[in-house]
Amino acid sequence: MRPLSLLEARVLGVLVEKAHTVPDSYPLSLNALTLGCNQKTARDPVLAASESEVQGAADALKLLSLAFESSGSRVSRYEHNLGRALALPSQSVALLAVLMLRGPQTISELRANSERLHRFADHSAVEGFLDELAARPEEKGGPLAVRLARAPGAREARWAQLLTGPVEAGAHGGAPTDDEDFVAVSELAALKARLATAEAEIVALRALLERVCAELDISRT
Repeated sequence: MRPLSLLEARVLGVLVEKAHTVPDSYPLSLNALTLGCNQKTARDPVLAASESEVQGAADALKLLSLAFESSGSRVSRYEHNLGRALALPSQSVALLAVLMLRGPQTISELRANSERLHRFADHSAVEGFLDELAARPEEKGGPLAVRLARAPGAREARWAQLLTGPVEAGAHGGAPTDDEDFVAVSELAALKARLATAEAEIVALRALLERVCAELDISRT
């Protein structure tokens, strides 16, 4: 499958999201789908796509079997087919949708942001499905998610979806590292400076203690 454009990914993410959040209005009309794509909250980046552009993206998704148009209505309505097209469980579909809508996120952010689509029991459950997406074999189409290098000073690594193509190394983080105890260079320098100051203060206090003991003729044991 070819990489999706930004708008195609946004349309697909909106269709997945709205299937859970507004089931009474689903499948979505073109107008509702456009409003969802241009929504200013829970979207990164914020778009300003026209209805014709959204329809073009929806039609492209139909050709990829990732979405289809409902029949029997005077108004065209669209729904996603992500899970069936790529043979993915609902948990993975939810995570990919949130990544398509909001961009790279940490496991903590993904668990919170996907709650209305799927309620994960804990962080390890989220990580487990992300690992499955990242390890998806080539015969099934290859990986659909990737763990990004942790940015300097960041406590958690972020994850990105690969439906829109490969993510450039370093585009969303610092130098690659597998060390979970990684410390930013600037933070390490600050720690060393504080340590040196503390050691100097200890030396001064010891000298003062020696002088006081000598003046009072107190022997230290």
